[in-house]
Amino acid sequence: MNTSTLTSYRKAVQALNLLASKKGGSINKMKAIKLIYFADRLHLRKYGRPIVGDMYFAMKLGPVGSRIKRSADLEEGLPDVISSYARKYIRTSDDKKIIDSLKVPDKNVFSETDLKCLDAVYEVFADRDQFELAKLTHEYPEWSKHERTLRSGKKRVPMDYDDFFSTGGKQDTIFAQDPRTLALSKDQFEESREVEHILA
Repeated sequence: MNTSTLTSYRKAVQALNLLASKKGGSINKMKAIKLIYFADRLHLRKYGRPIVGDMYFAMKLGPVGSRIKRSADLEEGLPDVISSYARKYIRTSDDKKIIDSLKVPDKNVFSETDLKCLDAVYEVFADRDQFELAKLTHEYPEWSKHERTLRSGKKRVPMDYDDFFSTGGKQDTIFAQDPRTLALSKDQFEESREVEHILA
């Protein structure tokens, strides 16, 4: 497992842990997954990179990050190094619906801007339940472009980070970056993706 993948999983675990701790020690899993998506979306639009760096899929109940979900579910197939790391910090209920924080979140895995965006998203959206959040995600262009495919019976469709920069669809104040910031962030994202492709 390369360093960037390991960092991505650690950020996923700590984001889940952080949100659970903010919610008094426990949080609904679907709600946490949606909040992390919002934080990734915000950070990408403001700073040119997502926080977790996950692969997102459009699903019936909105976008789902694969590493975030695997970490939240503490899946059997998780690499040992990730599984043992996750189990130190979070526990998932038997019905897989609730995530408990077991240990103080390790904020050192995050940058200052990562934490700002996680805090901002929590402040804006934490009072809504998981189904309200899922419905809200359907209003953003990166999900809505796949709605017809999902209605045809497809379970999940890969999402493209480029679509997260779209100015179409619903624009909550938190995501309403000015055009110049959005353009600079997209340029930065595309440059970093090209570098990753060259180094891969």
